[in-house]
Amino acid sequence: MKVIAMIPARYEASRFPGKLMKDLGGKSVIVRTYEAVVNTRLFDEVYVVTDSEIIFEEIKNYGGKVIKSIKEHESGSDRIAEAIENLDIDVVINVQGDEPFTQKEPLEKLIEVFKKDVKKEVDVASLMFKLENTIEINNPNNVKVVVDKANFAMYFSRAPIPYPRDEKHGVYYKHIGIYAFRKKALLDISKMPVTQLEATEKLENLRFLENHKKIKMVLTNHMPIGIDTEADLEAAKNYLVQLTKNT
Repeated sequence: MKVIAMIPARYEASRFPGKLMKDLGGKSVIVRTYEAVVNTRLFDEVYVVTDSEIIFEEIKNYGGKVIKSIKEHESGSDRIAEAIENLDIDVVINVQGDEPFTQKEPLEKLIEVFKKDVKKEVDVASLMFKLENTIEINNPNNVKVVVDKANFAMYFSRAPIPYPRDEKHGVYYKHIGIYAFRKKALLDISKMPVTQLEATEKLENLRFLENHKKIKMVLTNHMPIGIDTEADLEAAKNYLVQLTKNT
């Protein structure tokens, strides 16, 4: 089974433009992310895929593997679909470009899903993290997922699902947006139009479910450290200093 990682990278992020090129301990955020994924040693190949000439040159000059998108894309998944169309692979993992401290264990768990799926029933695998804090549960920026007994996703929402009608504290899982796709599943998804639920919640994973793609959710205790704001970048710099001190 050939497994690769792809890191979709846009320069013009809406909340923090140019964040992937910001300095993080002497290297750009996107280079830090690329290094972290390569250093897991889980993948046959690791690529950055981008529409930005600036990011393309950054990875090229670093000596990494980078693919320039030909078309305009609304999502990272669509960008990756274009990039893998002519590649001889089985599974591709979409790693967010703004997560420079990506760890090995969660990615390894996603790959294991496909190794164990001898009947090839799983189209997509993704991660979830148990939420305990009420504020976090009710935060619409935290996407929640409800799963069945086999941990297949039943629904994703920005709302706190399941709704606690009897005011008892239920079990809530936050969806972590790292996806592993079978190649065919991703190519199929990229050709599907935006669905009503996807447009309503602004969640592309609902398009997968509405088109009967099976998403296996994997529980993890590792919360990614993403960079969406200037404050996040400062926190990442402090975290990197602590990591350096401890090694």
